[in-house]
Amino acid sequence: MKSRILVIDDDAVACEFLQEALARDGYEVKTFTSALEALHQDLSRYDLLMSDIRMPGMDGLQLLSELQKKWPNLPVILMTAYGSLETTMEAISLGAWDYISKPFSPDDCRAIVKKVLEVRELRERRLNWESPQAADNPKLIGSSAAMVEFYKQIARVADSPASVLIEGESGTGKELTARSLHNMSSRRNKQFVVVHCGAIPDNLLESELFGYEKGSFTGADHQHIGLLESAQGGTVFLDEITEMSTNLQGKFLRFMQDGEVRRIGGHEVRHAAVRVVAAANKNIDEEVSAGHFRLDLLYRFIVRLHIPPLREHTEDIPLLIESMLKKFGYPGVRISVEAMELLMAYSWPGNVRELENVLQQTLLLSPFVVILPENLPQRFQLQKEKKVRENVNLPYMTPLEEAERDKILQTLKEVSWNQSRAAQLLGIDRKTLRIKIRRYALADDSLPSARKPSSSGNGS
Repeated sequence: MKSRILVIDDDAVACEFLQEALARDGYEVKTFTSALEALHQDLSRYDLLMSDIRMPGMDGLQLLSELQKKWPNLPVILMTAYGSLETTMEAISLGAWDYISKPFSPDDCRAIVKKVLEVRELRERRLNWESPQAADNPKLIGSSAAMVEFYKQIARVADSPASVLIEGESGTGKELTARSLHNMSSRRNKQFVVVHCGAIPDNLLESELFGYEKGSFTGADHQHIGLLESAQGGTVFLDEITEMSTNLQGKFLRFMQDGEVRRIGGHEVRHAAVRVVAAANKNIDEEVSAGHFRLDLLYRFIVRLHIPPLREHTEDIPLLIESMLKKFGYPGVRISVEAMELLMAYSWPGNVRELENVLQQTLLLSPFVVILPENLPQRFQLQKEKKVRENVNLPYMTPLEEAERDKILQTLKEVSWNQSRAAQLLGIDRKTLRIKIRRYALADDSLPSARKPSSSGNGS
């Protein structure tokens, strides 16, 4: 079915341009030159709305407010040739999904429309497929490019019976990923069984997985149905699968090949139709090379998903913190700009789990509604002190950061260090510019004291 897109722009030429550009990709496009006129339509029929910000009668921000009342789930892309970062952030806070700056090419337009519709589809699948029991479970959070791409991968394989191996560092959310795969699949109303391979001795792990018959060993005074059988039709999640012994790996391989289960001490062969999802926090290819993990078992996992570590998508930290604050019962607490800078500059070896720990610790020890840098754990204080010391000279920067620093400095010099004008030319707000000035230790050459705060006014 074609996706339906509504375009609102007081410029009829712009409407015609968008209609032609989007129609090439098979979208059904309706245009209006007035937001007020468009609001009289049944907008629930549309999959996406694109609107200009500057319009007579009712502008794009006013339109967003109205849409939130009647059609809060309708994705909105705002278009502007005048937008400052402040306007854009206001639009996002009012419910806009994305924005695009004029002038833009047909390819730019089609790319952003495709991205938003893909995210919308993923969101709908998550909402429609999650069971009532899963509604209160924690979910993967993030809107960065890395996480959106990861969500797409989950969505593509969720409803497949294919076995999945989830790889990633400790604390990245491997169990959450496994639960998402289960909740988004047709198995969502069946059992989701978690087996921590690293926490169960090998002999017990075998009996837990396959079960045993009464009298099969000392202490087996009753029949025990294994987890593979009990999860019939559902999903079995094997966490830390690399901790499973190679001997047990061989037995599990036979199950993955034909779905057959034979209880310890039994002769009857039973079939268990379950989906196997596993997680590894070690490099599984290195484990295979070292002889600790069977290559033939690795090949039974049809799909391999890699969760990006938090350091590769630090832009998601504010969103993660917002979610955690609600989870912990502190929705009114804010993180200061300086504290957020320190959190986003940190490498997070423990990933999301470490972030959650840091936030819990800070909330318990800080009596304030606004969390400041000094409220953070000691390692962040040391990070701040190191940054101050490094600012005497320029800190190490990546080539991209060096290019950004040079661009900012050049722009500031061109406008005689008028920060408002520089921010406008750079396409950022003044607050962001001030943060970057501090980060890159920039100073006005015409003011000697700016470079050497401790020196006298004559520069000596």
